Amino acid sequence: MATIFTAWQGVQERIAKAAAASQRQSSTISLLAVSKTFPSEAIRSLYLYGQRAFGENYVQELIDKHAALSDCNEIIWHFIGPLQSNKTRSVAELADWVHSVDRFKIAERLSAQRPEHLPDLNVCIQVNVSGEASKSGVAPAECMELATKICQLPRIKLRGLMCIPEPTQDLTQLAKQFTLLRNLQNQLITAGMDTDTLSMGMSGDLETAISEGSTLVRVGTALFGARSYPDNSSLL
Repeated sequence: MATIFTAWQGVQERIAKAAAASQRQSSTISLLAVSKTFPSEAIRSLYLYGQRAFGENYVQELIDKHAALSDCNEIIWHFIGPLQSNKTRSVAELADWVHSVDRFKIAERLSAQRPEHLPDLNVCIQVNVSGEASKSGVAPAECMELATKICQLPRIKLRGLMCIPEPTQDLTQLAKQFTLLRNLQNQLITAGMDTDTLSMGMSGDLETAISEGSTLVRVGTALFGARSYPDNSSLL
C-alpha cells in the first residue's frame, strides 16, 4: 500500500507541475485511476487514500468490482472501453460516466436503460483524432452531429469529448491531436452545448494533454504498475 500511495502522490505532483507550467490551477484537472485488470484490493487501497474516480474497460470487470467494493460508496465509476450495444444495460445501471460513446445507437441504449432513480449518466463522445482505422471513435467531422443528437436524449448528459491519440515520441504531433479535440470541444460550446470535460492524457503523455487543455487524465500504469493481460475474451 505504501508503494501505491507513493505512485499516487507522484502522479498528483506531475499533474500539479504540468498545470503550473500552463498557468492553470491543478484543481481544474481530475485524475481518473484506470484500474482495468487490477484487483479490487488495489482500488480499495487508493480509495482509502482519497482517490474516488476509477476507470474500467471491460463490462464484466465493472460488474465484479462494483459488487466487491459496494461498501466504498463514494466511488465514481467511469467506463472507458469500447462498448457493444448488447452490453450497455450493465454499464447504464452501474457506471456514473461513459467516455467511449461513438455511435448514436450506443447513446440511445444507455439513455433507455439508465434507471430513473439514478442521476443522469455522464457521457463523453470518443473522437478518433488520429484517423487510425484500428481506433474506435467518431470521425472529427461527425462529432457535432452526434453531439447534437445526444443532447436530445433523456437520462444522459453530454459532458465532453475523449480521445486516445496515436502513440508518438513527436510531441508536436501529439499536441496536434489533443488540440484537435480541444477545438472540437470549443465548437460544441459555441453551439450552445454545456460541455466541460476533455478526457485526454494517460500515463505517458499527461503533461502534453494538460498543456492542451485536458480536464481529466486517465492514468493506470503510473499508479498500479505494468499490466499482465489475460485472455480478454472473458472480460468483454
